[in-house]
Amino acid sequence: MNSLIAIQHWLYGGMASGLGDVASGDLKAIFAAMAAAVLFGAVHALMPGHGKTVLVSYHLGQPAKLTQGMANGAILALTHVGLALVLVLTGFAVISKAFAYGGRTPQFDVASGVMVALIGAFLLWRSTRGDHHMHERDGRTLAFVTGMIPCPLTTFIMSYALARGLLGAGLAVTAAMALGMIATIGGVALTAAFARDRFMGLLARTESWRHRVGRALEVGGSMMVLMFGVRMVIRSLPA
Repeated sequence: MNSLIAIQHWLYGGMASGLGDVASGDLKAIFAAMAAAVLFGAVHALMPGHGKTVLVSYHLGQPAKLTQGMANGAILALTHVGLALVLVLTGFAVISKAFAYGGRTPQFDVASGVMVALIGAFLLWRSTRGDHHMHERDGRTLAFVTGMIPCPLTTFIMSYALARGLLGAGLAVTAAMALGMIATIGGVALTAAFARDRFMGLLARTESWRHRVGRALEVGGSMMVLMFGVRMVIRSLPA
């Protein structure tokens, strides 16, 4: 836990410093700050949360192209960052309460968890019916609702930038950070899709086993999505 806290302090301190570098106008400082922001975004996405487990569960259970894994990761990351950006720029009242929860917004956490659980229940119902007619929008929808939790780091960056009149620098740093998050979350989802594809390929010569394992992965993945949605809701409720 101390290590996680130390990393979070490093991230927040580094992003605050990067805002000043971008605003300085020095090209070398701007380039270094933007590169650092991409790195900070990638590391931030590796921290607990960010829906990685949900996407992994989905892509281990559902057949999908590798590009869909990366695309779903991008949708999740952009929704996560974009919602925080919109809330800060519109001055939404929930932002003032977010800092009381360490940058979290319980209302959005609950809503996201409920929708993730509903999608998991739908995927589980469909898998038990033997309906294998998959749609790319299943993954996109899941990625979108999972990302519907405002990013605390984005909230901090934009609030810090607006308080110091550095809107342009804040937007630039946020965009660079989002690229790093897309690389991490999309990479995780892509790896899960690749692992499923390779594993099913090994069973290509044993059709019956491949069918059974595919069904087990589909049902198991759907159940995991459902359970993680329920867990998100439970953790978001007040004690």
